[in-house]
Amino acid sequence: MLQIISGAISLGLVWAIMTIGVYITYRILDIADLTVEGTLAMGAAIAAQAITQGMNPYLATFLAMLGGLAAGLTAGLLHTQLKIPALLSGILTMIALYSINLRIMGKANISLLRVDTVYTVFEKLGLSATAAVIVFALICVLAIVSLLYWFFGTEIGSAIRATGNNPNMVRAQGINTDVMKIIGLVISNGLVAISGALIAQSQSFADVQMGTGSIVIGLASVIIGEVLFSGKNFYSRLISLVLGAITYRLIIAFVLKLGMPANDLKLFTAITVAIALSLPVFKKKIHPVKMSFQGGQ
Repeated sequence: MLQIISGAISLGLVWAIMTIGVYITYRILDIADLTVEGTLAMGAAIAAQAITQGMNPYLATFLAMLGGLAAGLTAGLLHTQLKIPALLSGILTMIALYSINLRIMGKANISLLRVDTVYTVFEKLGLSATAAVIVFALICVLAIVSLLYWFFGTEIGSAIRATGNNPNMVRAQGINTDVMKIIGLVISNGLVAISGALIAQSQSFADVQMGTGSIVIGLASVIIGEVLFSGKNFYSRLISLVLGAITYRLIIAFVLKLGMPANDLKLFTAITVAIALSLPVFKKKIHPVKMSFQGGQ
């Protein structure tokens, strides 16, 4: 049982970085960015190919992030400059990335067995493979959360948040909302690519299909984090995303332990997201009933 929990925590932490990226587009910019599904695999593909070619794994992960930044920039330019709807621009970028990822990898998957990864240093200190992932991923998550908390408190960061809330008001202040959207998409996809690189190194392989369904996983983690852990300030919201990603992985681990077929996981995730998104509606319907019941007493 302890092994299952530790494994779920390690997975939750590396996927939490992707969850934060999804949160930036979905909640802050109010954009459903499907580029994520291609960017996650791209981060894994770049890191895996670079590592197998002898590159330092930390440099390979940084290179993966640059690839993610480029993917976000592409989606942003399609949306803001060519006026393609955000959903469609994300789909177009995601489709293009599938072919690009195949070209980067040269085949459908790459093994990372018996090569050094970002976790190797911690394994040499005597930590198990799972513990090494937890320690390194936790360091990365805390660093990213701190940087984002600082960045979104700056003038540019505040403008990005305002763009998602009220773009007309932001434009009235003389701020270019297109630039704000591009910056948000670039940051989001950079984080997703980092997550993809870390996931590939933790599971010892990269696969061109590994991004499939990742947007739903990200949304599930965001919603679980908001429902169960969300606080009032921005920092606590970022932390809630991390806890949401871990909680999602714990739920999946226990569901599998109870005997659910692995092929049904995406169906389970979709149902979980649908229920979580419906909670505000249920709350509105339940609240008047509760008030009338209390009034009757």
